[in-house]
Amino acid sequence: MAVLEKIRVKMGAFITLLIGVALLSFIIDADTFQSAISMFSSKNDIGEMNGKAISYRDFQKKIDYYTQIHQLTTGSSALDEQGQEMVNQSAWQELISENVLIPAIQDAGLAVGDDELFDLSQGSKISPVLLREQSFVTPDGQFSREKLVDFIKAIPQDNSGNLATYWQYLENGMKNEQMFTKYISLLAKSNISNPVELRRTIEENNVTSDVSFIIQPYGMSPDTTISVTKQEIREYYNKNKNNFEQKASRDIEYVVFEVVPSLQDVNIAEADINKVYDEFVTSTNLKTFLARNSDKALNPYFYKAGELAAISPVLDSFAFKAGVSSVLPVFQEGSTFRAARISAIKQVPDSVSVQHILIQNADKAIAKAKADSLIKLIEGGADFSQIAAANSADKNPNAASPGDLGWMTQSYNIPGFDTCFVLAPNKLITIETSYGLHIVRVKERTKPVTKVQLAILQKDAVASKETFQTYYSKANDLVSKSDGKIEKYNAAVKEMTLSPVPANGIAKGAKTVATYKNSREISRWAFEAEVGDVSQIISVDNKYFFVVALTAAREEGIPELAAVESNITAILKKEKSNEKMLANIAEQVKGLTTLDEIAGKLGSAVSKQTGISFGAIGSQSFDPKFVGSVAGAKENTLTGPIGGNVGVYIFNVDARQTGAFFTEDDAKARANQMFGYQMQSLPSILEKAAGVKDYRTNFF
Repeated sequence: MAVLEKIRVKMGAFITLLIGVALLSFIIDADTFQSAISMFSSKNDIGEMNGKAISYRDFQKKIDYYTQIHQLTTGSSALDEQGQEMVNQSAWQELISENVLIPAIQDAGLAVGDDELFDLSQGSKISPVLLREQSFVTPDGQFSREKLVDFIKAIPQDNSGNLATYWQYLENGMKNEQMFTKYISLLAKSNISNPVELRRTIEENNVTSDVSFIIQPYGMSPDTTISVTKQEIREYYNKNKNNFEQKASRDIEYVVFEVVPSLQDVNIAEADINKVYDEFVTSTNLKTFLARNSDKALNPYFYKAGELAAISPVLDSFAFKAGVSSVLPVFQEGSTFRAARISAIKQVPDSVSVQHILIQNADKAIAKAKADSLIKLIEGGADFSQIAAANSADKNPNAASPGDLGWMTQSYNIPGFDTCFVLAPNKLITIETSYGLHIVRVKERTKPVTKVQLAILQKDAVASKETFQTYYSKANDLVSKSDGKIEKYNAAVKEMTLSPVPANGIAKGAKTVATYKNSREISRWAFEAEVGDVSQIISVDNKYFFVVALTAAREEGIPELAAVESNITAILKKEKSNEKMLANIAEQVKGLTTLDEIAGKLGSAVSKQTGISFGAIGSQSFDPKFVGSVAGAKENTLTGPIGGNVGVYIFNVDARQTGAFFTEDDAKARANQMFGYQMQSLPSILEKAAGVKDYRTNFF
């Protein structure tokens, strides 16, 4: 009974909740209740595909999976912003593949069987996925079946399961690529050019015309005598509404207050560097000194001539005109003060090819003992790659051979591996990093060149709390005067003599607004606000204070007539103006029979062009309507006026030639090229048909 009582007490809240839900469902009709539940769950949806909601949990599973793949392929457990974006995108594309692309291919009756998949991996038709995989490629770039077999054989012996995970990833890639290849092949075979189309294409490209013509460009200024009716606008909208289809976007206007150090802040930085300059000149431990006194730590990088110019032309000029321990006195560039001292001059290669064996053990003494024993084996003649394969914690499947890290530069290497650039080839050393203890060997290196290691004492003028408060107060003053309303914002901007900046067409989730990176909070606010709203202060990079007004909002899809009425009005006025000009010119040249007479009447000139071909529309820089009219005109007959895209034309085909330079093979090649363009847009077409909705910006 005591146990039952404990269970009853602990479950009391849960039972109460169930009773509450039951009562709620009894009181509220089923449809309303289901709608409420759906609304609650939809807030956790990352997207929609083919009517199916994609939950945040589903997406996170893909994120976790591709994070693991990224770690396996790079050997790094850390993800920078770019790596995280790649993982995010890979996870999303995988969901699209599973829910949109593969189902569409399966609906066409296509599949990849087990025997076919085996043939793609170990048979006669190796998949391009494996051919591209660096783990199975020799140093000269050739696919190695032996490396592939060795990899597959190693899977059962890999207790970590990493090789099995990566092989599953490759198999999934092989299967999907084969499905896509089959689908494209099916579409290609249905894309047949019939003999009539081929003959017409050949004729159109083999007939060229030499033309004399007059063009009267359309006026750029609007004709104020032309009007457009509401009925005309609506008719145009109904006929062309799909042309106005749009993605969701926002227009904003913003004022940005950039926090910059004050004169007092600059003076403080100058005083700070002068206080420690004398000690900098005489210090025998520059690494410790700079870590304690400089805004920049000692950089072990060795610079060659010209590289320092990106930091400071003054430093670059000094470094290669002085000897070791020479000192450059304090100088100022902008709001930064520097002094420099040459700490070393050496012959250093630009890049090195490195091998390593990673030993991971919480007990550093045990790790060191193991490293020492492995070094003795290698020095005694054991093969480095074999020792790495058996002992290294780094099981990167993309390595050319076990333990191979490939070529490194000073800019692109593993943190802590800077020593490799002054290490003699084939010498074994140990390096400790955040990953563990490494046995390291340089296999090869490029020819060493003279490089300088520079100790730089640097003090940056930093905006003080008082300076931050000054700029924040200015931004807050604008927020207060705006009171969240654009009318008050406009008045406040004028009163405070500020310079607002427009930024139009901001996409949902945009990370950059105008030239400001890391501005996702601005785009997020813009999509949550109503037109006419003014934001609170939005801080970006702890350096910029934004006050933003939302001036326009466009939702995804076909906009209402009111949203595009002004655009349509401009289009119709332009069309009417062009038609009016065409009619006026026709009236002016009535009865004239030569181009010279017409040119004199219009105050224009006669131009000539040879080799105009109808089949080359789009590839020639001519008005398509003009080219089409030339192709249909009789030779030696005055034609026009006709309205083109850029003006009114009157012309005469002086001569026409028929050649045989464009062949049937050319026509087929062009058709294949067009098919290729169509295939590039196939995924987006299928996504649109599946009603894909992307809500990732609500979460990331």
